[in-house]
Amino acid sequence: MTPFIGEMIGTMILIVFGAGIGAGSSLKKSYAQNAGWIVTTLAWGLAVTMGVFAVGSISGAHLNPAVTLALAINGSFPWAQVPGYIIAQLIGAMLGAAIVYLQYLPHWAVTEDPATKLGVFATSPAIPHTFSNLLSEIIGTFVLVLGLLFIGANEFTEGLNPLAVGLLIVVIGMSLGGTTGYAINPARDLGPRIAHFLLPISGKGSSNWGYSWIPVVGPFLGGSLGAVFYRAVFLGEMTGTLWGVVIINLVALILAYSFSKKISHAVDDVEKAA
Repeated sequence: MTPFIGEMIGTMILIVFGAGIGAGSSLKKSYAQNAGWIVTTLAWGLAVTMGVFAVGSISGAHLNPAVTLALAINGSFPWAQVPGYIIAQLIGAMLGAAIVYLQYLPHWAVTEDPATKLGVFATSPAIPHTFSNLLSEIIGTFVLVLGLLFIGANEFTEGLNPLAVGLLIVVIGMSLGGTTGYAINPARDLGPRIAHFLLPISGKGSSNWGYSWIPVVGPFLGGSLGAVFYRAVFLGEMTGTLWGVVIINLVALILAYSFSKKISHAVDDVEKAA
């Protein structure tokens, strides 16, 4: 098996289990309906663990474009392989979402709410606010990449590393995931969102493309920041890349804040006019 196929299959496994708990806990007439946030976060952590166990020895099991980019920035992954890995991850995520759609085939029609159906595939903010939503994804993925790097710096008994990574996903979900659903992975959100758009899901409604850039851009920004922070603070290696990544993050947040302010003012004007 090639690394490309490995990343594709590993990400497919991640989404089958991850989106699968989303479907089981939210679609009507599922025995797992209303399973709750703790079950969801545990399932996503185990989903990552299974994906890493499956293809870790083949591709390194990035399963996440933000992780792939962060490792390249960190100097531990060749830049030439970055595009191929990201494409494989996106394809795998779409395939995983399609499998979940088929698994719950009769449940889509009996679930009336379009937002519930979209929530099986893609994330959405608990409170829509561009700046805060972007910041949440940046922080979540910053912690993810930082955690992956310091986990990797420790020596584990062979085979236990994927469990540690899964626990990292669980604690991120439990502590930081309540704001945006913790995409922390561009492929995890964009691949299933594309699948939602393409699949003949009964009464599916909008794929919410207006929000879709946040769970893509945020993880890339946060993952990159985590990589350069680890290198500067944990390894004591200050490079020009650090300041470049910090500046890019700040510019993105300033733009998001400005956009949020404009939206807020526009809403206030509409309310006053009413």
